[in-house]
Amino acid sequence: MGADALYELRFSSAERQAKAALWRVLCEDFFQRYVPANATVLDLGAGFCEFINHVRCREKLACDTSPDLRTWAGPDVRVHCGPAHDLGWLAAESVDVVFASNVFEHFLRKDDVLTALREARRVLRPGGRFLLLQPNIRFAYDVYWDFFDHHLPFSDRAMIEGLAVAGFRPIEVRPRFLPYTTKSRLPRWPALVRVYLRVPLLQRLLGKQMFLVAVKP
Repeated sequence: MGADALYELRFSSAERQAKAALWRVLCEDFFQRYVPANATVLDLGAGFCEFINHVRCREKLACDTSPDLRTWAGPDVRVHCGPAHDLGWLAAESVDVVFASNVFEHFLRKDDVLTALREARRVLRPGGRFLLLQPNIRFAYDVYWDFFDHHLPFSDRAMIEGLAVAGFRPIEVRPRFLPYTTKSRLPRWPALVRVYLRVPLLQRLLGKQMFLVAVKP
């Protein structure tokens, strides 16, 4: 079964619409602070393109293996169908921000994860940011393997090591940020999501995904 078929089973049409609304708030109230208005942004493993469709920037790029990527991407997004560890279609130092959400647990080999991190560093301009949202095995160990397409476990500590090996300098580490999935207890109403983002105590109680920011020196 391919990833597209799995996602069709995992998320109904109504759930995908709810996810898109949730990501609109996440981008407006949180992620946008890391993305300058004149930036070129790459969404690595873009999936349904919830991030890249809602973030505001000068140029939008989305990479995913799904043949339906163009269907999900907005009209202002340049898409590339291919693996996240092969960014040969992009020139070195041509991107300001790379974003990856719930991507690396789907890889089969850690060597490919490291290659993806190094490729992200290659395409980033000096001082460019790598934004990583990822399930944290330290806090999601009891539900981490509930999804058929999860292959590799990562903690925030392991991912920090991987980023350092790839040549990044981590500058912000939130071991607990969002709940494990959009099916978790994160409130769906925009006003309540905004409250969650503003209350660190709620994130420490409910968060099972890490959020890391690293820069290319």
